[in-house]
Amino acid sequence: MVKAIIGRKLEMTQLFAEDGSVVPVTLIEAGPCVVTQIKTPERDGYSALQLGYGKVKPKNVNKPEKGHLDKIGKGYFRVLHEVRIDQTGDFQAGQELSVDVFAVGEVVDVTGISKGKGFAGTIRRWNFQRGPAGHGSKNVREPGSTGNATFPGRVIKGKKMPGQKGNKRVTLMGLKIVDIRPDENLLIVRGAVPGSRNGIIYIRKNNRVR
Repeated sequence: MVKAIIGRKLEMTQLFAEDGSVVPVTLIEAGPCVVTQIKTPERDGYSALQLGYGKVKPKNVNKPEKGHLDKIGKGYFRVLHEVRIDQTGDFQAGQELSVDVFAVGEVVDVTGISKGKGFAGTIRRWNFQRGPAGHGSKNVREPGSTGNATFPGRVIKGKKMPGQKGNKRVTLMGLKIVDIRPDENLLIVRGAVPGSRNGIIYIRKNNRVR
């Protein structure tokens, strides 16, 4: 069974654990997803499933994508995403995957696009400390020197500088599944996940040894 699914972030809330403690959780609408294509090593060089999520109207799909999705006859989707698997023999095009591919207590990785915060300076973006604010100071919020002396005589690649904050692909690992509600396609995970409300996120099982 494939341990991955596409979903939509709904909101954050909190639940009470059995010991009475408050647990912050995120509600995720996970699936249902449709297998839109099966990729095999013989034909494509690797094994994977292409999943479709979020129905859209035909007018919102371009011609190549429309022709691709017409082959399975399950409608048109907002998101298409590939999931690598070892064996594809148990799946067929048009098959539907729901939130019950996971179980309560499993640990998952969640990937999404973080909230964009616009252009930010080094204090806000990288938590730099400010300079002295006394009379004559000219570097209260400036980052200071960015380059080097004669050698190597350039700005090192990766230097922390002002720029775009957020709006990046982010993966949070090791989030525990607190509850699953298949009748509502609802996946409840502990903690926060990247992105704003209604943002598309990708959930997969965490296979790392802990």
